[in-house]
Amino acid sequence: MTRDVFIAGISMTQFGKRPDDSVKSLTAAAVREALEDAGIGASDIRAAWFANTRQPMLEGQNTIRGQIALRAAGISAIPIANIENACASGSTAVLQAMAAIRAEMIDVALVVGTEKMVYPDRPEKVAAAFAGGTDVHDRESVLDYIASIGGDKPGPDRSLFMDLYAAQARVHMDRFGTTQEDFARIASNTHCHGAQNPKAQYRTPFTVAEVLADKPIVYPFTRAMCAPVSDGASAAVLCSRSALRRIGAGRAVRLRACALVSTMDRSIDDYANHIGRRAADAAYEEAGVGPGDIDVVEVHDATAYAAVQQIENLGLCDPGQVGTCLQHGDFQVGGRAPVNTSGGLLARGHPVGATGVAQLYELTTQLRGEAGSRQVDGARRAIAENGGGFLGVEEGVTAVTILERVA
Repeated sequence: MTRDVFIAGISMTQFGKRPDDSVKSLTAAAVREALEDAGIGASDIRAAWFANTRQPMLEGQNTIRGQIALRAAGISAIPIANIENACASGSTAVLQAMAAIRAEMIDVALVVGTEKMVYPDRPEKVAAAFAGGTDVHDRESVLDYIASIGGDKPGPDRSLFMDLYAAQARVHMDRFGTTQEDFARIASNTHCHGAQNPKAQYRTPFTVAEVLADKPIVYPFTRAMCAPVSDGASAAVLCSRSALRRIGAGRAVRLRACALVSTMDRSIDDYANHIGRRAADAAYEEAGVGPGDIDVVEVHDATAYAAVQQIENLGLCDPGQVGTCLQHGDFQVGGRAPVNTSGGLLARGHPVGATGVAQLYELTTQLRGEAGSRQVDGARRAIAENGGGFLGVEEGVTAVTILERVA
């Protein structure tokens, strides 16, 4: 029988452009708040996992990042593992900590995701860091893929990933009849949710018309449909059932499942074997639940198209039906399965290594009934999809995590 793992404490810093902060200061703030939320001290932590992707390229700190950042946060001597798995680094760290607790190697773990990405004086390094999310030895295959599905090869001042997503969005539009207005509608929902999140990078609500009228990036995307570059950190205290009894954390949330998969060779139009679908199916099977059991959702919306794609992959609606569901209000707070109540990557922000843990912060807050004006009434089960990188015809890695209210 699989041993239960719980989130006893969790935190998230304000996301955004934070020029006066560092990886160390962001980590220290997140760790302090997570420990306070769990009601424990640093000495109660038995091991830690630290997720970060950008510090090696942007600062040159290419090794022992976790040991350095956590030492400044008062965590030392214990086992510390450094996790880099593209945008899914935070979720991967959660999975590793879960595995250690289930194996009874430890009973209390700390997971931290921290990213410092805003460096106006280092644009070339920032661009190179994003390009490193693909096979740097075979960049031409990515460009050829974009061109093969009708996209434009990115120029010197264009984002490779935005062009990738835009080309895929146009394929989806051609195959399923999805419209630019559908992307604008999901972006509008997300920004309106983010306006209710005091820790979001952007808190400006957008109408559908305002999303469509925003600065064009690459068709069909406008700026409001694309995630920003962000700084921030998020931390979680995970524990076993026996440790939970000792801690006495009455606001704990159970981690029902965490499934991590990598890309596979498939045809472009084989959506049934999309990495997001395979990760979702594995998580549902592990948790013993299905899409109809989910009350609140966080997806990795690096773009508005990505939100549409992952809503489909999670089985929340049939391919091509997201637009209709959006018009019915299914994915808004108050709807059938609210999506990205945090504001998602589009509004909450996307400090890459922190994103996976930040998604769980939002879902834990929802399951605790502590989300204020964005609260989903009666939320009992929640799901997060967190993907990263690009390899072949899809993300290089995707994690899907399912949480459940204890009481």
